[in-house]
Amino acid sequence: MAKKETQKEKKPRTTGAMIWEIVQTLVMAVALYFAIDFCVARVRVENVSMETSFTEGELLMVNRLNYKFSEPERGDVVIFKAPTDPKKDYIKRMIGLPGDKVSVQGGKLFINDSEIQEPWVHEPMAYSGEWVVPENEYFVLGDNRNHSSDSHSWGFVPRKNLVGNAFFCYWPLNHIRVVNNLIDLPMTTASNLTEGN
Repeated sequence: MAKKETQKEKKPRTTGAMIWEIVQTLVMAVALYFAIDFCVARVRVENVSMETSFTEGELLMVNRLNYKFSEPERGDVVIFKAPTDPKKDYIKRMIGLPGDKVSVQGGKLFINDSEIQEPWVHEPMAYSGEWVVPENEYFVLGDNRNHSSDSHSWGFVPRKNLVGNAFFCYWPLNHIRVVNNLIDLPMTTASNLTEGN
C-alpha cells in the first residue's frame, strides 16, 4: 500500500504575490534609509582647517541626535551651520561652553584660567585674544589654528546651529577609524594668564 502524503503540495507563488513582496521590501528599505538619514549625517572634509586630525576628502559620519538629548562637551568634533553663511556646514573642535572664559596667549589656549594641553593642534596659535562665551552659544576652533576660519575670527556658534558630532571616519578605506573627541581634556593650572586684546 502506498504511503499517503502527509503534507500538502506547496502552491507556486503567483506573479501578484511576488510583486507584493518586492514592493514590501522596497518600502522597508526606503523607510530604513530615511530612519538612518534622520539619525546620521554624512559629511565630507573640504578644507585644511582641521589638519592634522582630518584631511581634505575624508568622509565622516555625524550623530544628529546626540545634541538633542545631551549637551556638547569640550573636545567634541562638531558639525554646525556656519553663522556667517547658514547654507554651509563647518567642522571644528568644541572649545568653549556657555559661561567659559577662553583665552589665547603666547600660542597657548586657556579655558577658565587653566592651560589646555592640545596634542592634536597643528602648530602654536599666531594670534591672541580673550572671549567669554554667552549663554546658548559655543566657542569653536579648527585644529589647524592659523589656517582656520572659526570663533576667534567671526564669533560664537548658536546652539540652534549645531548639527551633531562626528564619530566615525569611513573613507578613504585606509583612514577608517573612530573619531576621538577627546572629551576629557587634560588641564594644568596656568601661572601666567594675562589680559587679552
